[in-house]
Parts: sequence; C-alpha cells; structure tokens
Amino acid sequence: MFPDAASTFASPVDGAFLFITAICVFMLALITFLMVFFTIKYRRTRHPESENIEGNLLLEIVWTVIPTILVTAMFYYGWIGYREMVNVPEDAITVQATGRMWSWLFEYENGRKSDTLHVPVNRPVWIKLVSVDVLHSFYVPAFRIKKDVVPGVDNSLWFQPDEIGSYDIFCAEYCGTGHSAMLSKVDVMPEKDFQAWLEGAGAPAPLSGKELLKAKGCRGCHSLNGPSLVGPSFRGIFGRREKVMTGGREQEVVIDEAYLRRSMLEPAADVVVGFPPIMPSQKGVLSEEELVAIIEYLKTL
Repeated sequence: MFPDAASTFASPVDGAFLFITAICVFMLALITFLMVFFTIKYRRTRHPESENIEGNLLLEIVWTVIPTILVTAMFYYGWIGYREMVNVPEDAITVQATGRMWSWLFEYENGRKSDTLHVPVNRPVWIKLVSVDVLHSFYVPAFRIKKDVVPGVDNSLWFQPDEIGSYDIFCAEYCGTGHSAMLSKVDVMPEKDFQAWLEGAGAPAPLSGKELLKAKGCRGCHSLNGPSLVGPSFRGIFGRREKVMTGGREQEVVIDEAYLRRSMLEPAADVVVGFPPIMPSQKGVLSEEELVAIIEYLKTL
C-alpha cells in the first residue's frame, strides 16, 4: 500500500494517513447507510403527507460535537508529526540541495559536491533548499518528506534515514519541459562508509567538463550525441554554423568559444532558431574554471 519506509518519519506519517482515511471511510459508510435507510423508511408511498418538523436540540448538538471532535483529532495527529519535522536536531549533518532546470546538486560542508545525495544511516540530515531558477519541490517518498524549493526563499527540511539502501528523489512541482526527468537518488550507507566517501575527497577534485554538464543540469536539455531535446544537441557543436535570433533579427554565426561562453552567461542574446528562449543564465552558477572546462569538453564532441 505504501512505498518503502526508510526514515523515522515514515511510521508517524503513515499512521496519520491511515487514521484520517479510517475516519473518512467510516463517515462515508455511515452517511451512505443513513441516506439509503431514510430514503426507504420515509419514502412517499409510506408517508404521502408530510408533517411539520420542530427540530431536535440533542440531535443538533450531537452532529456538531462529534464532527468537531473527529476533525480536532485528525488535526492533532497531523500536528504532532509536523512539529517533529520542523525541529532540527543540533547534531544534524548539513547539506545544501540546489534545484535547477532540471537536476539536483548536493554540496556538503567540506565543499564536496555530488548529483547523488549520500547520507549515513541513523544520523539526522538537514537539507537547505535553494533554487537558482524556478519553483521546484524536493520529494523523497520513502522518507515521507516534501518541501517546496522557492527562488529567493530560505527553505529547509530534515530527516533521519533508518534503512541502508538507494531511494528516489523527485521534483514534485512542475518546473518546465524537463520536469519528469529531474530525478536523483539518496544513497544511505553505513557511517564509516559515508565518512570514507566524504573525507576521501579531501580537497575535492574539480569536475570534468562532462561531469559538469550532468551536475549543472545541462543534460536535461541537450544531448551529447543524439537528437535535439529542449535545446540543440551538443554533438559536433564546436565550429558548426547555426542560424540564431539576435535582437529580433536572424543571422548566421559560427559556434566558437566566445559564442559558447555568451550562450551560458547570456542565453537570450543569440537563440538558435527553432528553440525556445528558456535557458536560465549560468552567471554566478558557473565559475570561470567551470566555464573553461565545459567549453574544452564541447570542443571534443
């Protein structure tokens, strides 16, 4: 009935869901039964003439008090779980999750970056949520956690995984044409394996151009050696001649280093004809070293 349960939040969330569902099913059955019963018992053939109804104070009190109690119980059950979700433990590991069209990037306190979220089992993890473009939503079904990632707003959530394994991360807010492909994984591992992974990087080695294209979400719109997606294919891009729209005027350009750099920093300046001008600027997202690495890799395709 439920997806994998792999965090300390899973049991209370599932319990609240089942509690509310049980009340709703009971009320549906009761109301349906009474509706059918009254329809048969007081049908017109048995009561051709209606009688004046004076009201019943006790009945009115009962059908006001009982629903109030049920709704209050549902609220309380949900509230005690939510209250725990917003109180982050002091010893939680801090990770920044950056959402962009259309990928996730996770950065640890020592500077290590990864497109997969690596966490230790039985340790609280505090995720700081950042968006560099549009509204996203960080959702891990197995952990029963979901929080919107809003540009310019500091959002966060925490969880404590209690089962070793690999679990899906989704974007649960429609964020554009590549929304369905905005997928990643949480890799829950033993504490010693996590520390080895985290510290084994030392001073993290810079990502290669190919790795950057994946980590920065470029692969969601551009294929490396296949057909065009949301944007043009990178296959054979360097030195290729393309028709672009510049300031509302069509012209032909040669794809060189200057064009590639401008396309990443000012993507709306020269838009390839036939493609929508939806690429977000990478200014402030890519460092100078990363720009160079990407350009050098694109030359090799």
